[in-house]
Amino acid sequence: MQVAGPSMREAASMYGTAVAVFLVILVAALQSSAPPKSPFPYRIPLDPEGSLELSWDISYVNETVYFQLLVRELKAGVLFGMSDRGELENADLVVLWTSGDSAYFGDAWSDQWGQIHLDFQQDYQLLKAQRTAEGLSLLFKRPFDTCDPKDYLIEDGTVHLVYGILEEPFRALEAINISGLQTGLQRVQLLKPNISVPALPADKRTMEIRVPDILIPNQETTYWCHVVELPDGFTKHHIVMYEPIVTEGNEALVHHMEVFQCAAQFETFPRFSGPCDSKMKPQRLNYCRHVLAAWALGAKAFYYPEEAGLAFGGAGSSRFLRLEVHYHNPLMIQGRRDSSGIRLYYTAMLRRFDAGIMELGLVYSPVMAIPPRESNFVLTGYCTDKCTQVALSPSGIHIFASQLHTHLAGRQVVTVLVRGGGEREVVSKDDHYSPHFQEIRMLKKPVSVHQGDVLITSCTYNTEDRNLITLGGFAITEEMCVNYIHYYPLTQLELCKSTVDPGFLQKYFHLVNRFNDEEVCTCPQASVPEQFESVPWNSFNREMLRALYGFAPISVHCNKSSAVRFQGEWNLQPLPEIVPKLEKPSRHCPASQGQGPSGLTVVSIGGGRD
Repeated sequence: MQVAGPSMREAASMYGTAVAVFLVILVAALQSSAPPKSPFPYRIPLDPEGSLELSWDISYVNETVYFQLLVRELKAGVLFGMSDRGELENADLVVLWTSGDSAYFGDAWSDQWGQIHLDFQQDYQLLKAQRTAEGLSLLFKRPFDTCDPKDYLIEDGTVHLVYGILEEPFRALEAINISGLQTGLQRVQLLKPNISVPALPADKRTMEIRVPDILIPNQETTYWCHVVELPDGFTKHHIVMYEPIVTEGNEALVHHMEVFQCAAQFETFPRFSGPCDSKMKPQRLNYCRHVLAAWALGAKAFYYPEEAGLAFGGAGSSRFLRLEVHYHNPLMIQGRRDSSGIRLYYTAMLRRFDAGIMELGLVYSPVMAIPPRESNFVLTGYCTDKCTQVALSPSGIHIFASQLHTHLAGRQVVTVLVRGGGEREVVSKDDHYSPHFQEIRMLKKPVSVHQGDVLITSCTYNTEDRNLITLGGFAITEEMCVNYIHYYPLTQLELCKSTVDPGFLQKYFHLVNRFNDEEVCTCPQASVPEQFESVPWNSFNREMLRALYGFAPISVHCNKSSAVRFQGEWNLQPLPEIVPKLEKPSRHCPASQGQGPSGLTVVSIGGGRD
């Protein structure tokens, strides 16, 4: 029997009754002394001013994240949570707010209009609220997966954290609308891998690669490029670890940093230091693209396995490195100076194996394209069994880290290992990928790749805000689909990627001409970009392009570091047949699922306003 829903007034009464009946009172003792040293290994500032700071730890045994939120200047409350892409609408939230007389803590969610609602299933559990010398500290926990449809599923990969600051008291939770709050987002990898830290060699040395006390531009986004040169006669060494150096006070402005090695084909590079998009930047710096180190907000030190190190210096290696620092300054803060960078730990006692970096995914080519106004268009690149058979040794390689990469339209990236015609395991995956948050991530466990294995990398794109075709290419307005895998031992194979066969793409353009009034030029002098730009993007042409990429033969780039392909026939290669595919992991829901709310928590924070 279907029961009619309550009226607005009845709903308000039910809400008040629920609060009264299910109220759980926890009065947290407010101590003036600072708490013991924080046990939380991970910490990030949430807002640009650093007034909100998040620390966290992970229990994989209990599948729970423990959060500590420090509110340095509490006003009338704060909200914190997670959402799919960092939007405040349809977000999974925990809210601390005051009515003016009392303060409350509760699990909540926001609807598509930004209205806040009490969650029927209270999965955020407050463990402690404490006043410290720095501000109000809230300690709470939440399972990875609550099986609550209003809650965010915490997975491996990028998590978009959201926050809001309440300036005035609210009589009730549902009186809060995020449209009137100071809000923001921060991206982070919450589920860090639980791996042991290798011991560093006794002869380790350090090298700091930093920007030279620059003035951070008062604009929202800046990429700063700084070129350094290794000392004369710098022989081959192994990088065994690196860590960030962030100038004190700039923790909320330094978003991510990368160190690139320049191409050995050039004897020298200009010692440039300035914005990467400056017209004064020498074009030769575009040849500094070999990643040595990458750090992003929330990441800690990066360690190489004990048996491997990343080689730099010596014969056949450029002496020039390029540091790139991304500053995120949405408040346009002026007058802030910075000397941030990356500290490399290296050794002259070479380890057993050289580590390597290999590119998987799609070739940078306009033949791989995404139509406009697509919500989830998938492109896939293949490292085929034929390539791994000829390029890898019988002992294979071991992947221990990964850096996923697309440009602005990328939304999801995944690489899967295939062996014997069936999917064996996921190498790396990010279902909430953001092009604004890229870091080298350690795998939870190494993945071994053998001769005859296949590595498939798929990227999902969203072009709903675009009216023109998006082509594959190097420009930021074009697209890429890449997984830079970090592995050992080093092989000659540096790039294992694919693209659709150009001849089959021409057949697609001929087919478009047969079924559309607007003609696409298929004459020899017409370039692929010109042909794509003349396609009318109706549903037929979209689906046919999607189908083409799903069945047409591919051209495989099985390249050595010299950019020369391994010997073999690489054109018109059939797509790998993959059966069976990996099953989606089963969900583990807490025993409390389906029970009623445990209610709001009353928190003593010393009054309604500070």
